[in-house]
Amino acid sequence: MSRQYLLAADVGGTKAALALALAVAGATARPEIVAQHVYACQEFDGLQPILADFLQQPVVAAHRGAIAAACFSVAGPVAANSATLTNLGWKISGNALAVELRLPEVRLMNDFSAAGRGIGRLAPGELETLQAGSPMAKAARLIIGAGTGLGVGLLTWQDDGYTVHPSEAGHADFAPVDELQDRLLAHLRRSFGRVSYERVVSGPGLMRIFSFLQETGAGIPSRQLQEASKQRADTAEVIAEFAMARLDPLAVRTLDLFVSIYGAFAGNLALTTLARGGVYVSGGIAPRIAPKLKDGAFLRAFVQKGRFSDLLAAMPVHVVMNPQVGLLGALFEAACMRE
Repeated sequence: MSRQYLLAADVGGTKAALALALAVAGATARPEIVAQHVYACQEFDGLQPILADFLQQPVVAAHRGAIAAACFSVAGPVAANSATLTNLGWKISGNALAVELRLPEVRLMNDFSAAGRGIGRLAPGELETLQAGSPMAKAARLIIGAGTGLGVGLLTWQDDGYTVHPSEAGHADFAPVDELQDRLLAHLRRSFGRVSYERVVSGPGLMRIFSFLQETGAGIPSRQLQEASKQRADTAEVIAEFAMARLDPLAVRTLDLFVSIYGAFAGNLALTTLARGGVYVSGGIAPRIAPKLKDGAFLRAFVQKGRFSDLLAAMPVHVVMNPQVGLLGALFEAACMRE
């Protein structure tokens, strides 16, 4: 039997990761990636030109005729195999892409549905445990993740495995838990009117917290941070790095507040879903700030739910250290498509 290949993409608000993998036997075996590339979404006006560029790369082009299935994870709600990316505005049709790119089938799935598919295939070293808890077999699981946006997925046990349900809970109303967060909400209302959690718990949200604290007299950024911000495109990444290294007091306060809000949000959703099977913190930001997530502030906010604090303390909480978990999930979905 001739070799078959899988095409997958994980398309976020900032980057699109693409991979071509050799389909392997076995339901739980990882497809063997033979080519991959990450594209900056801002350099393109849609997904089709990104895919076209990837498909003409020499290694990919050599196997193009043997691509058996394609699955693309996209940051936005998917309906009828179509989606509009929340933070890019791109309109994507899986059926249209299959025709334009001469592929047998293209399936779209929400990015955190893909991430949820991927967590069950992670190696032990690709998870950092914040709270061991008391996991319950076959209980609901929750995956959340901040990056350019704020993604959420719910996993429930059906038959002999977990089924992933997409969610747009990141766009739920931001709920402050103390006076400082009250002032942050009032500050953000001047710009947005209604303020969702994604406006706060995301890369852009980290910058908004930084600006809020600066404007309210909590401090001024150091000259080193200002210079680094001028030299690099991702200011949120600079703030996080300076905070992690404790090189800038304002950056430290910013990340402290960000992590507390992140933990409270995760706790809210864990209560909503009764995620006794585990909470998985994924996305582009979490692996970069894992030591900060482990220092206790995240978990304090996570479990601080009054009469239900003991319930939250029993839920396992893990950080997903593999930033390509969504791409991995899309590859597994593609593998299932050919069965």
